[in-house]
Amino acid sequence: MDSEELKTRAQALRAAGKTPKQIAKALGVTRATVTPLVRGVAVDRPGRKGPADLPLLGCWISSGWSAGLIIEDRPADWVDNEDTSPLATAGLVSVAVARRDGDSASLCGYLVDTYCLGVKNAVPSTALVDEQDLLLFLGDFFSAYDDAPLRAPIELAQDLVFGAVDFARNLGFDPHRDYYSAAAHLGVWQPPSRITFGLEGKPYFQQGPYDNTARVIRTLDRSVGPGNYHFTAVAEL
Repeated sequence: MDSEELKTRAQALRAAGKTPKQIAKALGVTRATVTPLVRGVAVDRPGRKGPADLPLLGCWISSGWSAGLIIEDRPADWVDNEDTSPLATAGLVSVAVARRDGDSASLCGYLVDTYCLGVKNAVPSTALVDEQDLLLFLGDFFSAYDDAPLRAPIELAQDLVFGAVDFARNLGFDPHRDYYSAAAHLGVWQPPSRITFGLEGKPYFQQGPYDNTARVIRTLDRSVGPGNYHFTAVAEL
């Protein structure tokens, strides 16, 4: 099997509760090969309620999330600030999901590049004691945006996050390692996404402070070919 198939199968087995040693035996590879592939993957333990089973408290998405995206049969509750320019967001969208866990709240966050790279960062489950803690977290998480975050249905959050991950993987990019610990908080997704990712349907890479521009360009050249994507970079390639 190729490296991507090995990674997918290893992570699925880890999520099902298998140990790295058991995974290595099942896949016919060494434990040293398996360990980095499954690091951070949330594990389903029998008898323990998983994140997707917890009651949903709320979902929030940064204003301007839809700028430059194509959305098929857009539901009425997928609201946004329609005046936002794609140049203002560069396709970067923040998503936060909170669920009730006993007497407290559990919250995960995702930074999503909807134009190219998928999930660039994620905040695994954070325990929040009361509503004030939740408000403080949300204020900090969305502090980079001029406008307050928008309340959103969980289906929109799923289509944005899971859909962007699929889009990026098809281009050759894996999500941030913390995504695997935070993904279950979104619940069970019913693909495909209603959203066509990329800027007006075409991959667009805008260099961030931690991006390896040369590597991204090489990957896009291999996956979609020169001339079939846009990019803006400040570093020399």
